Amino acid sequence: MARGSIVNADEWSEIQRCHAEGETIKGIAGRLRMSRNTVRRALAMPAPPVDHRRAKGSVVDEVDGEIRRMLVADPDVTIAAIGRSIGWSRSRTLLARRVNAIRTENAAQPTRPPAAVSPGLPRPATSFVGRRGELVDLRRLLGDHRLVSVVGPGGMGKTRLAIAAAEDFRRAFPDGVRFVDFTAVRSASLLAQSVCDVLSLDNRESGEGSAQDTLATFLRNRRMLLVLDNCEHVVDGAAALVAHLLESTTHLRIIVTSREYLSIPGEHVFHLGALSTEETPDVSPAVELFTRRASSALAGFELTDANHNAVQRICRRLDGLPLAIELACTRLNVLSVHDLADLLDRRMSMLTVGSRDRTARHRSLQATTDWSYELCTPSEQLLWSRLSVFVGGFNLDTAIDVCADDRLPAESIVDAVAGLVAKSVVSRETDDLRARFRLLESIREYGWGKLSPRERDAMNTALLNWCAEIMVDSATHWYGPDQVAKAAVVQENRGNIRAALDFAMASRDDEAPTATATHALGSARFLWACGISGREHRMWLTKALDLPHACDRNKARMFAVLALLQTLQGDRESAAFSIQRARSLADRVHDRQTVALTIHITGLRDFFAGDFVSAGRYFDHAEALYSDDEADLLATLRVHRGMLLSSVLDIAGSRAVFTEVHEAAVAAGESWFHSYATYGLGLTALLAGDPGRAVELASRALCEHRSFGDIVGMTLMAELLGWALAADGSGERAAVVLGAASSSWGLFGQQLYGSEHWNALRAGAVAVVRADLGEAAFESWWARGEALSAAELLDYVNTGGANTGGANTGGVDTGGDGAGSTHTASGRKSAAARYPSTTHRPSTTHAPSTTHSDFLGSLSRREQEVATLVADGLTNKEIAQRLVLSPRTVEGHVEHALRKLNITRRTQLAAALAGSRPAP
Repeated sequence: MARGSIVNADEWSEIQRCHAEGETIKGIAGRLRMSRNTVRRALAMPAPPVDHRRAKGSVVDEVDGEIRRMLVADPDVTIAAIGRSIGWSRSRTLLARRVNAIRTENAAQPTRPPAAVSPGLPRPATSFVGRRGELVDLRRLLGDHRLVSVVGPGGMGKTRLAIAAAEDFRRAFPDGVRFVDFTAVRSASLLAQSVCDVLSLDNRESGEGSAQDTLATFLRNRRMLLVLDNCEHVVDGAAALVAHLLESTTHLRIIVTSREYLSIPGEHVFHLGALSTEETPDVSPAVELFTRRASSALAGFELTDANHNAVQRICRRLDGLPLAIELACTRLNVLSVHDLADLLDRRMSMLTVGSRDRTARHRSLQATTDWSYELCTPSEQLLWSRLSVFVGGFNLDTAIDVCADDRLPAESIVDAVAGLVAKSVVSRETDDLRARFRLLESIREYGWGKLSPRERDAMNTALLNWCAEIMVDSATHWYGPDQVAKAAVVQENRGNIRAALDFAMASRDDEAPTATATHALGSARFLWACGISGREHRMWLTKALDLPHACDRNKARMFAVLALLQTLQGDRESAAFSIQRARSLADRVHDRQTVALTIHITGLRDFFAGDFVSAGRYFDHAEALYSDDEADLLATLRVHRGMLLSSVLDIAGSRAVFTEVHEAAVAAGESWFHSYATYGLGLTALLAGDPGRAVELASRALCEHRSFGDIVGMTLMAELLGWALAADGSGERAAVVLGAASSSWGLFGQQLYGSEHWNALRAGAVAVVRADLGEAAFESWWARGEALSAAELLDYVNTGGANTGGANTGGVDTGGDGAGSTHTASGRKSAAARYPSTTHRPSTTHAPSTTHSDFLGSLSRREQEVATLVADGLTNKEIAQRLVLSPRTVEGHVEHALRKLNITRRTQLAAALAGSRPAP
């Protein structure tokens, strides 16, 4: 089998140069990611290898590279041994002639190392941090596309990623990689010549066309990677050059870095985001970068428990922007980490350094942002400044609603947003349904600084008006088919709502912002279920009630909503005062709806306090006052009534009420009350002695509730699931779910509304689980549940406990309408055995079968990837191109895979994989 050279020309030159400069073989191997033996063989080669796959002539030329490699490794190797190694089946005389010719050629070569040759890549002074996932993605894209444009704002690390990618991928390109920096090029006519200069092409002709022709001729059949860096200021000329090169060549791959993509056929845009600031089991990539750079700026700096929170705060404040983090670290010679964290609000003036090895525009974050601003049209500049009012992102409709006026007509905003996205000023975030945009914090602050104080007030007022509208809109459509969509708008604009309300609170002496904010907060009764947490909702209500110009009607409604929140949090004493204030103000302004709501909340408060009789009377009174068009308030009251009836063990009455709510919700096409009704039916099932059915319904309610940010409802439903699992014999899952619920209550208020009745039910379930598992096991599973976030809890429920780190925690089949069959890891009796009256559906078992993943399980991740492509019929060369690897590397993976799978031929691998794949 023919093989390529062990290294390409660039690698050979780099190895020779580094060794001549005194670098060790181990050091060279580590930096170039190759074995030490490969380095030794390259040092023994008298001349750089040639890509003989393009050579014309004798068939022996096809294996010339492998013959040379074997002769370097062992000059005395026999011709017979060479023939066996390369699978030679032609004339032995022909092979002998070629072997002897190469031996003669080698003997005539000088033994001194050649002059150093540029390796084609710059050598950054700093280490590469936090982008390994992006490197994997970039490798995949470069395997499928000949042109990949890495785009992102200034200071994001595009250049650094491109250099790391070129270094990492260089073995896949036998003709090498070349890095071309267009920073200093101001004329498009010089772009092609700049590439020629880097490639050392002796082109003395003048004119751009001649340089392009020279490039095209040189690169036509070469397998090379070009990295064209900093193209944004010459984007049109760069686009024309790249398009010409792609059309004129067959194997050339190009990585472009720019703040604006080229917009040419065949381009794949790779949007480079900021470093993640989310903590991993170790530290976030942003914190890792800060630590590395800080240790360079300040001798002896280490990340410790004492400074970790401050470092994380800095990284989050800087949005994980690599350049901003690096600039921040340069201030550690005069500031402590904690001082820097406290002073970051003035970072635009602080983060200025005079590092000599940086270009002018990189000497500060300000200069970097100035560079982008100068590239914008006047309309884009104005929109950039106005979009800076958004702190939680926006979509096109929102941008038009808030930013359009006579200076910036609505019809111009779409084009301006598109231009800002193309220039990487605005980041585009998308899902399956709609596109959303945002500005990084540093870029947002820059744009905000371009507005005058009067313009800022105007933009803040526009944002407040828009946010108030979506808050009121969520309440207006809370009981209907648009409920989820309206809640989603509020949820995804939490940051904007916070900014708008902050502005209103700061404008306390201005009647207009006060009226807007208090009307919205008094109307949005269920804001706490739309992603604004109950505690935050309560905070805004408390602040708004202190505004001097709030009218009595708005204050009455805000006090009523505040009383509801306080009751749900178990703060019954505060709720009593809020109820009294709401009732007094509502009577004064003749607000019947708010009067009815205060009576309703009084009944809920008494219910949680254990006074079931009083609660029932208040519920009756409120229901009589509510009108038929107040469907959301009536549904809320009926959910509370169903819970009250279950508490007095009126199971039939409770089931009837929850069924009524359930059917009405289905008819209205709404989801929130539907999930509460599903929960209520699960509660009655548990009380009726059917824990399996309760598990099914509680799980279903939780899944339905996922669309909302309602931590109260989610936690209540998790409680029911935990109780039902405990009664059903699934002790481990019950402990996890109850532990998670306990932690979630702490995010909102008192456990189970501070109700002694509900807490007694929970205590009984916990006692059952503790007795089943034993103290140590119970504490372990409970702690696992406490560590789950709300999203992780929902995933845990959806997967039947399969995502608990590999532990066998038992599972519940919640598919279809079946109650499911539950099993525990310890093999204890099922619910049917412990509770003979409980009805269970038998579980279905299947004979084990060999799956695709089982068959490949012994292979490494890369070997699995290669094996799958072999099975798809690709040759080693095609696989190398697809995965951006060298053909020799692919060949090694194939050989390892065959050996591990105990087969000898590629056809056997393909057949085996075909047999293990599931039927379509």
